[in-house]
Amino acid sequence: MRSWWREISGLLLPAECEGCGAPRTVLCEECGAALHEPGARQVWPDALPEGLPAVWAATVYADQPRAVLLAHKERGALGLARPLGEALAGAVYAAVRGGGGGGAPETRRPEGTITPTTPHSTLASTLPPFLLVPVPSSRRAVAARGHDATRRLALAAAADLRRDGLSVRAAAVLRQRRVVADQSGLGARDRPANLSGALTAVRGADRLLGAAPVVLVDDLMTTGASLAAAARAVEDAGGRVLAAAVVGGPAPLRRPAGGPGAPATAIRGPRPSPCVERAAEQAAEQASGRDVESGGQGGSRR
Repeated sequence: MRSWWREISGLLLPAECEGCGAPRTVLCEECGAALHEPGARQVWPDALPEGLPAVWAATVYADQPRAVLLAHKERGALGLARPLGEALAGAVYAAVRGGGGGGAPETRRPEGTITPTTPHSTLASTLPPFLLVPVPSSRRAVAARGHDATRRLALAAAADLRRDGLSVRAAAVLRQRRVVADQSGLGARDRPANLSGALTAVRGADRLLGAAPVVLVDDLMTTGASLAAAARAVEDAGGRVLAAAVVGGPAPLRRPAGGPGAPATAIRGPRPSPCVERAAEQAAEQASGRDVESGGQGGSRR
């Protein structure tokens, strides 16, 4: 019921951009483009948890992308699923080509066009069929939000990749088998222990996982603990993990000492756009107004 109401209200009620607050649009062109900048890259957490596969991110988890991801996940802005799914699809494509399928990753434009000029059918034919397996959220979190945000993004990404001719399907075959603490409230050292043994494959998933390799997907990566736990659950069920893909990754994009993959280079995130700067200025003005109204006691909200 809640999901249905959000779909209808998104069509009928006045909207503003979830990335910067620009009027009359759920996602402005500039914030939509920010979901694909600086382009899909392999990313690493500060400390590598055991069993973490190669992870590719569409963008840096900051500024507009962070605001858009939170709006979709926590506030149920379901109209953002498609643009976020397209961004995730770009990371998946790079992961399969560069991380699991071999060869250098091609760049995939937001609208699905693959560059450079390699024929569309040729690129699709070089990739094996594979599964997108979302990292599961707890039933309590899904119920509180009114939707399963990661599963929704996996479905949107799979649909976008199929439009490019790839043989891929989303399969929510993992679940939490015990109650875990909210990862956001834990430090990097506590997160792996919190998820140790917590994820498992659903009954009958071994057939599906044995038929095609897996790309794990999530909305973002911070410590990598969730992706590492999901990888172990897939492998315990007889599956093979090619790589992982997320919309938002850590910044700067870099490889920690001793980490696997490409040479250790730091790539700074894009400079905040005028769109973000405008939103920040508006927020500062509003905060200043609240301070005056409250007699200088500070009225900011969290």
